[in-house]
Amino acid sequence: MTQASEASVNGVPNGAPMDKNKRNWIVATCAVGGAGVAAVAVPFVSTFQPSEKAKATGAAVEVDISGIKPGEKITVEWRGKPVWIVKRTPEQLATLPKNDALLADPKSERKLPDWTPAYALNENRSIKPETLVVVGICPHLGCSPSEKFQPGAQPSLPDDWTGGFLCPCHGSTFDMAGRVFKNKPSPDNLEVPPHMYLSDSRLLIGEDKQA
Repeated sequence: MTQASEASVNGVPNGAPMDKNKRNWIVATCAVGGAGVAAVAVPFVSTFQPSEKAKATGAAVEVDISGIKPGEKITVEWRGKPVWIVKRTPEQLATLPKNDALLADPKSERKLPDWTPAYALNENRSIKPETLVVVGICPHLGCSPSEKFQPGAQPSLPDDWTGGFLCPCHGSTFDMAGRVFKNKPSPDNLEVPPHMYLSDSRLLIGEDKQA
């Protein structure tokens, strides 16, 4: 240490009492500086995904669906809602036409609310037959149904159950295309959100400009 630096520290003569206000200012400045260094990396990491505010206001969400196996479902969040992505098996797809007579709106023709995009106005309610994309919220009172993919008789389900979803709150049942069965509390099928494929393995939920 040089003689000059030994004589004073931060402009205060060595051994002299430091002004209380100046000491507090120096401590606060150091603390803020340290926090700034620690925070430098955060913006670079957060740019790889939408912020929580962006998600809440409807930012599109990109999803890698390459790892979903037939018969499996994953859940992602969009606009604060759970969105289910289901990879249906050929057997599950084969059950859909058989359910038409039992469903309240088999062709998704109801207009209130009008939430089925044109590319989902088909029996599969999807762009690609094997991949179902629906909001996992029952239109009745906002409960989240449970997956009941296994066919056959089960508690709260009919003996000829072919697979789908059950809302445990009030008993609404939906088939493997998210279509509600007749005489159930839910007034509508499960919502199909806007979505589009960026590639065979990448799905964008919240936008459908290319659909």
